[in-house]
Amino acid sequence: MTYLQTTKYDPLNTLGFDRIFDRMAQMTATPQSQTSYPPYNIIKTDDEYELYTIEIALAGFKEEDIDIELKDGELTIEGNSGQQEDDREYVHKGIAARAFTRKFTLVDTILVQGAVFKDGILSVYLENVIPEEEKPKKVEINGDFKSHSNFMSDSKEFLAE
Repeated sequence: MTYLQTTKYDPLNTLGFDRIFDRMAQMTATPQSQTSYPPYNIIKTDDEYELYTIEIALAGFKEEDIDIELKDGELTIEGNSGQQEDDREYVHKGIAARAFTRKFTLVDTILVQGAVFKDGILSVYLENVIPEEEKPKKVEINGDFKSHSNFMSDSKEFLAE
């Protein structure tokens, strides 16, 4: 007996096939400037409806400092804190509020449902909407041999025409 193991579909790490070559070219043409700032989480919030949340920690930012754009399957989140240089003398400055750009590549079935900024955390809500024709279907086993023979005779008539 042969056992085939498949990996679970991960929509946030999969590229749409129609853009895969363009994306590969873009990745090799531009240097990787994406850093670990700002830190983020990707949470699967519901298995049945394929709901996800991207949480980004943005201490020091205000809602008007953040811009979210979805274009050609790429979700771009940009922030500019707008903080001006101040005259204070810092002994230690550990709260980073610098400008950033964070990009996430989404497959065609992922829809951005909305975003909320609360308590320094930006939450972007995503839903994986798989069309009915692409969802797995249960195939029933029919033990009626007559149905099979009718199918075979119909196929022969179609081929003869």
